[in-house]
Amino acid sequence: MRMNQMIQFIKQLSGRVNSSMYASIQDQSNPQHISLLRQLQKEIKVKNSLDLSLKDLKVVVFDLETTGFYPQKGDTILSIGAVKVTGEKIEEDTFYSLVQSNAAVSPRVEELTGIKEEELRAAPPFSEVLTSFYQFIKGHTLVAHHAKHEQVFMQHATWSLMRANFDHRIIDTSFLMRIVDPVQKDFQLEECCIKCGIDVENRHHALGDAKMTAALWCYYLREIQALGFENLREVYERLAQM
Repeated sequence: MRMNQMIQFIKQLSGRVNSSMYASIQDQSNPQHISLLRQLQKEIKVKNSLDLSLKDLKVVVFDLETTGFYPQKGDTILSIGAVKVTGEKIEEDTFYSLVQSNAAVSPRVEELTGIKEEELRAAPPFSEVLTSFYQFIKGHTLVAHHAKHEQVFMQHATWSLMRANFDHRIIDTSFLMRIVDPVQKDFQLEECCIKCGIDVENRHHALGDAKMTAALWCYYLREIQALGFENLREVYERLAQM
């Protein structure tokens, strides 16, 4: 295993990330929201989900639409979408919100996401959205496709608003995919869904992508259990050997 992959697994096993590199302050900060966020952060206890049976594992699958890839260079979150999953069952409990912004949206981003500037100007401020999202996910393990993107933005957002680490474990769907199909090279969401017979709907909409990722997670959760894996610890142990 390459060193950067091993570091990623160690971070996953510890359930913590280091966000000391981020020091920028978001201009959207309501003192009441920040106070509640800090309280929610104190109450977060990363559960030991590593040994929980995969068929009983509760996760929140989420997706972010952003203006780019580098929050430390000024890119921001446009919307957050999420759906709860228990084992292989996608729940009806979902979360979606745009994030308030007065910045111009590039034509490419607007075309890709369908999000318009007037919608962002009327959306809730970021501190309010993040507070609501924290209340939705509680202490659940998070799942995302190409999770590094979501992880970096959540690290930056939490540190910017509260000067606190983002303490939720995030599992990348590709962790399961690498074990089930080690020769697969293309892990783009749309291509993976087509390969697995999952309908591609509302692409590049945060909730739409979250729902497709949830279906992908359930598909590979079934596959990984068919191979004899019973919990996340066994998944991480296998990945460490690859």
